[in-house]
Amino acid sequence: MPAASAATLPANTLEVTLAIALTVLVAGAAALLAGSLTRRLLRSIEGDRIHLQPIADATVRIVRRLTLAIVALMVIFPALDFAGVDVRVGLSNDDVVEWAFRTGIRVAMLALLAFATNRFAASVIRRAEGEVVATGDARGFERRKRAQTLGATFRRFLSVLIWSTAVLVILRELDVDITPVLTGAGIIGLAVGFGAQTLVKDIISGIFVIAEDQVRVGDIAIVNGVEGTVEEINLRTIVLRTLEGVVYTISNGDIRTLANRSKDFAYYVVSFGIDYDDDADAAVAAAMEAGAELVQDPAFGPFILEPLEVLGMDELNATQATLRFRIKTLPHKQWEVGRELRRRIKRAFKAHGVRLPGPKLDITLRNG
Repeated sequence: MPAASAATLPANTLEVTLAIALTVLVAGAAALLAGSLTRRLLRSIEGDRIHLQPIADATVRIVRRLTLAIVALMVIFPALDFAGVDVRVGLSNDDVVEWAFRTGIRVAMLALLAFATNRFAASVIRRAEGEVVATGDARGFERRKRAQTLGATFRRFLSVLIWSTAVLVILRELDVDITPVLTGAGIIGLAVGFGAQTLVKDIISGIFVIAEDQVRVGDIAIVNGVEGTVEEINLRTIVLRTLEGVVYTISNGDIRTLANRSKDFAYYVVSFGIDYDDDADAAVAAAMEAGAELVQDPAFGPFILEPLEVLGMDELNATQATLRFRIKTLPHKQWEVGRELRRRIKRAFKAHGVRLPGPKLDITLRNG
C-alpha cells in the first residue's frame, strides 16, 4: 500500500494570507492616520500643556482602536470573498456584508463620533479655562477656581447630553423603536417633577450656588458647621474634605449656612496677651516691627496684600491684657503667613523685653 500522504494546505492559503495582510495593513494605516489627525486637533485646541497630555494620549489610543476595528470590519469581508473564502456565521455572506456596511459601520461610526465629540468638547472647555486664568495674580487665582467649577459642571452636562443622544440614534439604526423610550422618559420626568421634590430642590439650589459664585472648587468653606476644602460642586451635592481627610457630601437643598473663607482675600487674626507691668505701646511697636520684617521676606511677602494692622487692646482680665492684630493675605495663605507671624512676634517680644504672661498663684496669709 502507498504511504499516507502528508497533510496539505488548502489551495487558497496564499490568497487568504494576502487578504488578512491587506486588511491589517489598510486598517493599521487608517488607525495611524486617525490617531495623528486627532492628536493634531487636540494640540491645536489645548496647546502644549503637559498636564493635559495623559488625556490626549488616552483619546488618541481609543480613536486608533475604534478606527482599526471599523476599517477592519469594512475590508475583511470583501477581501476574504475575493480570496474565495466562504465565511459562514449562520447567514449568507451577502447578508453579513450588507448588515456590516448598512448598520454595523454606521453604529461604530456613531459611537466614534460621540466619543470624539465628547472629548473635543471637554478639550475646548479646558482650553477656555486656561485662557481665563492666564494671569498669575490674585484675581487670576480667583478666576481659576471659578473657571474650574463651571468647566467641570459643563463637561458633565455635555457628556450626558452627547451620549444620551448617541444611544438614541444608535437604537434607531438597530431598528429599535425609541418611541416607548421617549415616552417612558417623559413619564419618568413627570414623576420626578411630582415625586422627587427634594431632588429638584437640590438641583435648583446647586444652579444658584454655581451661578452666584458663592463657592468654588478649591475654596475653604464652612457648610452647615462643617469646615473643609471644596473638592466637588455638583448640581445635586457639594463635597467637602476636612483637615483630617474626612469627606462630607452635603445636598445643595440642605445647605442652611455657607461661609467662604477664601474668596478674593483673607485675614489672619492673631491675639497676644501681655503682662500688666509691661508697656502696651512697646508691645505694639515690637509686633509692627515683626510684621514689617515679614512683608520684606521674599518667601512670605508675595502672599501679603496689606501690612499688619493693629486692632487694639481687645480684652482685660485678671491676669493679662490682650492685644489683637490682623494681616491681609491671598486666599489659602492666611494660615501659612499667620503661623510665621506668630513666631516672629514672639521673638520680637522677647527681644524688646515684653513678657508673655504665665500661670500665677496668689497666696494670702492671715494671722489669727
